[in-house]
Amino acid sequence: MEEVIKKGTTIQSLEVGMGILETIAKQGRPLKFTDIQELTQITKSNLYKYLNTFTQLGILYRYKDTGEYVLGSKLIEYGMAAVDQENVIDRITPFIHEINERFSNTVLFSSWTNNGPMIVRELNKNRGINIGAQIGTLLPIRSASGKLFFAFMDEQMSREWKEKEFMQIPQEKIEFLKDECRIIREKEISFAREPLVPSVSSVAIPVLNYQKKLLGSVTVVGFSESIPQDENNELSQFLLSISKEISASFGYKLQVK
Repeated sequence: MEEVIKKGTTIQSLEVGMGILETIAKQGRPLKFTDIQELTQITKSNLYKYLNTFTQLGILYRYKDTGEYVLGSKLIEYGMAAVDQENVIDRITPFIHEINERFSNTVLFSSWTNNGPMIVRELNKNRGINIGAQIGTLLPIRSASGKLFFAFMDEQMSREWKEKEFMQIPQEKIEFLKDECRIIREKEISFAREPLVPSVSSVAIPVLNYQKKLLGSVTVVGFSESIPQDENNELSQFLLSISKEISASFGYKLQVK
């Protein structure tokens, strides 16, 4: 033990592993095995062991359809702890429970990552509903949460994510989405009709701080008939009230016109 913590002594395999993670993080996009191997110049057999270990630990996530690797949910947890973002989750947790108790729908909290908004907290009492998402899921720009991040996220931070998402959307729908996001910035609530799974829709509210910086989104997901499509609804009004209360606790003041 003394040898390990001795000044100047390092564990080479850890250094190599951290180098792999840093390489993936710097690229800011999903990478295939061959991409990582080319960038790191690590032998294929050793690289496979590192990637497989990181994936099993949740430090990396591997897409089943493409085999590409991105940073995993465990790193998001570490990152939030490092910048004291866990305080955000602590503060919103009672509100998430309140929403879930009142409307019996799944409630999610999503936070920003280099690859887009990711679900980092989930409260789902009805496990029989397939909402098409779980902790660690990256949300598309046309989801209720995705629209909020499009509307409120800093342009420089979100540019690459937007460009990638736009490549999957017809041009006329991109223009419609931009118009919709202007309304979302004004009303501070977002709606999405069956963005991931048929018959499952969502509504989301932003968590804003005193600078009107988006800290994350709280999303209610359920069967489409139980999820509103506009703000003129009991659930929408309740969420708008909750949103003001949550964001006020981070110093945000609603602009009165």
